[in-house]
Amino acid sequence: MARSTHTVTNQPPPLTGYDVFGADRALVAAVERHLAPELLEGALDELSGLGRTSGSAQVQEWGVLANEFPPRLRTHDRYGNRVDEVEFHPAWHRLLGKGVSAGLTAAWARPGGHVRRAAAFLVWTQVEAGNGCPLSMTHAAVPALRTDPALAAEWEPRLTSTVYDREARPAGQKAGALFGMAMTEKQGGSDVRANTTAARPLAEDGTYELTGHKWFCSAPMSDGFLVLAQASPSQGQGGLTCFLVPRVLADGTRNTFLIQRLKDKLGNRSNASAEVEFDGTWARRVGEEGRGVRTIIDMVAATRLDCVLGSAGLMRQAVAQAVHHTSYREAFGGKLVDKPLMRNVLADLALESEAATTLALRLAAAYDDGGEQERAFLRLAVPAAKYWVTKRCTPVAVEAAECLGGNGYVEESGLPRLVRESPLNSIWEGAGNVQALDVLRALQREPQALNAYLQEVGRARGADHRLDAAIKGLLTELADLEGIEARARRLAERLALVLQGSLLVRFAPPAVADAFCAARLGGDAGAAFGTLPHTLDLASVVERARPVV
Repeated sequence: MARSTHTVTNQPPPLTGYDVFGADRALVAAVERHLAPELLEGALDELSGLGRTSGSAQVQEWGVLANEFPPRLRTHDRYGNRVDEVEFHPAWHRLLGKGVSAGLTAAWARPGGHVRRAAAFLVWTQVEAGNGCPLSMTHAAVPALRTDPALAAEWEPRLTSTVYDREARPAGQKAGALFGMAMTEKQGGSDVRANTTAARPLAEDGTYELTGHKWFCSAPMSDGFLVLAQASPSQGQGGLTCFLVPRVLADGTRNTFLIQRLKDKLGNRSNASAEVEFDGTWARRVGEEGRGVRTIIDMVAATRLDCVLGSAGLMRQAVAQAVHHTSYREAFGGKLVDKPLMRNVLADLALESEAATTLALRLAAAYDDGGEQERAFLRLAVPAAKYWVTKRCTPVAVEAAECLGGNGYVEESGLPRLVRESPLNSIWEGAGNVQALDVLRALQREPQALNAYLQEVGRARGADHRLDAAIKGLLTELADLEGIEARARRLAERLALVLQGSLLVRFAPPAVADAFCAARLGGDAGAAFGTLPHTLDLASVVERARPVV
């Protein structure tokens, strides 16, 4: 019998068997703040149920397996017939099925749906972020389809269903359906007006034949896809137009949807992203000819909010892991969490996480309101938040991994997967410059957007002198139009930080708001995490972020 060489001690228990939602005090408070009282009890029960599922060891293992065994492309069957199938590990289907059944595509179908879905999306992202892509695309397709009432009546009940049906068959035979998107091409990228995919009108009104390619197709196993292509003039003006491409046609035959290869990505390994070609592909027009960008604009805003939510979820999980580890790990005579310098690092990370969560849920609440003022607010707040929150995700994930020391660099800790995933939301759905320039467009073309934003942050005026000074400084920046394009990132950053500060001053505990205003608005911090003023109540900030198992 081999002798034992040592006893394993001073290792934290795994962060499993807990309620991911209920352990997130900032998220719970945001849901309680934004939901109507008559909806609250049911929503909290529902979210806690999802939180317990997300925190279970079994479901976390599904997330590991879905990434260890990424999707595979099968272009042909054994007889040489073209099939263009993407095969996934069973864990992927279990995760996606749970996400659909949890209502992550059903926000448009119930009261308070956007806040409830936002909280659920933030929780579910912490299990496995890849399956968030088809969930997000399906959710966001609804406002685009609503530009055509007949299409919306046909497809919306399927997209907002809580039934996951993975089989490839006509959508009319399915209780639930998923959507993907294919917008960008090799030569244009985010400049979709440079697209060359051509759409030729067919005899049946509103139907077309597509020829061309897409460089990035999200969720290629979906039941339908929203696609941008250049329409030849029929009854309209032609030009860039939005189309619905079903994967399987009504008669049961496969539409021509040629998957060339799957992208080999840095992270997001569980999710398939593809290059596809259209060769006589049947499509249905969505919206008017030549109005493709206008048709998808609300869809784009919805996916950008999901990028904010996804980054907030990744940051929350990174911070939870760091605080959990240091609460158990001892070094140099005491627990790491009690060491002043580590406490400073953890508090700084917790500030970033809570600010992201608070802002994301405020945006979701604006969707539920739906009024003119809130729509104007979203027009400016969404691109600013997408720019800033998604950019903060990577440094937070990397610093959180460092809190675990060498353990955080080991795949089994889960932190490397968070680090690989962390840049994604900043790149997808319009990278940083695209968002910053969109902020400028909103400022220059839609004055009501700035008015709505200023009214929102103005609700916190007088509560903190550093916030008041930051608002004044922002107004000075906005008044100076010289070199404004080169300053677009700076403006987007300041808009997001001031908005986060105003929300925390109004709704967060004093220790959190004070620390945020000091470090993010007052300039009393360094460039790295862990440089907060030592006089702040950092212990309270860390304790608020600690997940209770």
